[in-house]
Amino acid sequence: MLIRAAKPEDFEQIWPIVRAITTAGDTYALPRDLDEAAARQYWMEAPRHTFVAEQDGRIVGSYYLRTNQAGGGSHVCNCGYAVAAEARGQGVAGAMCRHSQALARELGYEAMQFNFVVSTNVGAVRLWTSLGFQTVGRLPRAFRHPELGLVDALVMYKWLGDSTGDSA
Repeated sequence: MLIRAAKPEDFEQIWPIVRAITTAGDTYALPRDLDEAAARQYWMEAPRHTFVAEQDGRIVGSYYLRTNQAGGGSHVCNCGYAVAAEARGQGVAGAMCRHSQALARELGYEAMQFNFVVSTNVGAVRLWTSLGFQTVGRLPRAFRHPELGLVDALVMYKWLGDSTGDSA
């Protein structure tokens, strides 16, 4: 699998992946009817960086990396990941997450935070935990799941800096 920086023309292959995820409405706190222009802005234009994962010359996943907060929180980044349905369970999300952590360190970020991991997305929670993320907060009934109703969302966090956690 190749992970590379996304080019503007890659959105043609990213959009169906993002559309399928938002239409399902069970993992991202985005409108289920998110249109292509809004998705392009969210996934390609607003982030600091966007990457794609390719297998056999076809995009099977993508992720973005952005600064989580301004000012005093600017040392923490946030990422979002999307994997094509036919590529799930093949290590794409894990490879993109490892890539994003290495990139974050190169860019000078000291931590990565996932602000809103839907608790019923057990595959994601298991993967992020296996990659060293800790659940540092639970938002009760914060996500309206299309089949399960109100479910919790998790805040997951990983320190990327030195082992002491002291940035001074």
